[in-house]
Amino acid sequence: MTILQISSLTQIRACFFSLYLQIQKRCFILFLVPGTKVFLFVGEDVVGEVVGKVERQRRLARYLNSDPFLTDEDLAQIFKVSIQTIRLDRLDLRIPEQKERLISVAKGVGFQPRTLTGKELVGELVDLDVGNSGISILPVTTEMTLKKTRYLRGHHLFAQANSLAVAIVDTEVALTGIARVSYKRPVVCGEKVLAKAVIKVKKGNKYMVKVTSQVRNEVVFQGRFLIFAMPEEVVPQ
Repeated sequence: MTILQISSLTQIRACFFSLYLQIQKRCFILFLVPGTKVFLFVGEDVVGEVVGKVERQRRLARYLNSDPFLTDEDLAQIFKVSIQTIRLDRLDLRIPEQKERLISVAKGVGFQPRTLTGKELVGELVDLDVGNSGISILPVTTEMTLKKTRYLRGHHLFAQANSLAVAIVDTEVALTGIARVSYKRPVVCGEKVLAKAVIKVKKGNKYMVKVTSQVRNEVVFQGRFLIFAMPEEVVPQ
């Protein structure tokens, strides 16, 4: 990088023309104001590094927005950079560390679904827009996995998705009528499953809900659930 002190428009023109000839158009001028400094980034390597950092930070912000449980170690593996680089990126973006993010998320969920109570929802609810969508996160523990392989048992994935599909329906009582599901890849102990549910179609008392479950932006489960809103008078007392 070359730094030049410019004091007049004449110097700007002369300096720019001279450098233009020397570096054959591989020059990026960021500031051209008399009395200030002109920063010149010369060469494709420097420019590529700057662009790479900008793109990495953009993706990092998107990942953390969709999965606040991601640690600096997780992100370092995803982007193939050092943990220190991730921490510096977070500081640039003013994104707090994982513990602070989770506290913020927990405070943001000050409401409960109408259809479920207590611990009936499988997973930790992090976002809920009743009548539209919802998000939950399921940390996979040893007790939830098969002893031989440490793979998450399938019914936990189904229960997370199904309970979230029921939770977003805007009614007092809802039941699952039909479920079509697909398991994309095994989930192992220690991973965190982020499930997103969206109501795609509503006809009368029927709701078609699509649920997509991911681990680090990789789809591990998909399901479509036909949810029925039940009249309260038919529910046993």
